[in-house]
Amino acid sequence: MGNLESNRKILITNDDGIKADGLVRLVNEAVRFGEVWVVAPDGERSAASHSISLHSPIDVYPYDFGMEGVHAYTCSGTPADCVRVGSIAVMPYKPDIVLSGINYGYNTATDIQYSATAGAAFEAAFQGYPAIALSEGRMGHEVTDRYLHEVLEELIQQAFDTGADMEKGIGESVTRGYIVNVNFPECALQKFKGILRDRKVSGSMLFCDGYDLKEKLPNGGMRFMVNGVYQEIAEEGTDLRAVLDGYISIGRVANVG
Repeated sequence: MGNLESNRKILITNDDGIKADGLVRLVNEAVRFGEVWVVAPDGERSAASHSISLHSPIDVYPYDFGMEGVHAYTCSGTPADCVRVGSIAVMPYKPDIVLSGINYGYNTATDIQYSATAGAAFEAAFQGYPAIALSEGRMGHEVTDRYLHEVLEELIQQAFDTGADMEKGIGESVTRGYIVNVNFPECALQKFKGILRDRKVSGSMLFCDGYDLKEKLPNGGMRFMVNGVYQEIAEEGTDLRAVLDGYISIGRVANVG
C-alpha cells in the first residue's frame, strides 16, 4: 500500500451489528485501502433507515476486532448514529470516505428508503464524506468475495479523483448530493454475468408486504405481523433487475436536499 492509500482514513459501519460476517469481510478488504476505523451497532439495526438518537444517550465501547491496526467500537445507537458519533467524536480526524455494509440482503428498489445500510451512507453524505453502501443477496456471497476488491478499488479511486477535481472547482459532487449504492448478486460465480454501472433505482419491490392479523387484544386492540410475498418484477436498467439477472449493480442514489 502506497503512502497515498495508507493516509486515507476509512470509517466503516453496518446495520447487522459489529459481529456480522459481512462487516468482517468488508473490513478485511478495506484495510488494503487505508487506515480503518469501525463504529458499528452493538446489535441488529435493520430497517432503521436514516434515524438518529435524540432523546437517549449513545454508548460507545472499544471492541477487539481481531485485526491488527483496525480501530473498532460498538455503538448503542443506529447506523446513522455510528457515522455521526464516529466521525465527530470518536475519530481524531474526519474520515476521507465512509463504507456501510456489507448488508445481509439486497438494498435495491423501494427497500432503499427503509435501509439502515443506505441510511448510514446518507448520513455520511450529509456530513460531506464520500459514501458507499454495499449489500448482497442472502443465499450466497461467491460473487461478493471474488469482486469486492475490484469494486472497492474502482469506487474509492473515483471518490478521491472527484474530490481532487472539486478542489480545482470542477467536477460533480459525490458527497452531499449522492451515495454510491452497490449490490452483489447471490448467484453462483459461474452464473455471474458482469458489472452494470449507472443503474437506476427500481420503482418495484422484492417483497410485496401485507399484514396478517395474529391476535385480537383487549380493549379493541389488534396485533399484526408483516407478511412479505416474494416477487421478481423490476424494470430494465434498474438495480433490482441487475441483481435478479446475475449482475453486480452499481448506481448513484440521491440524498434528501
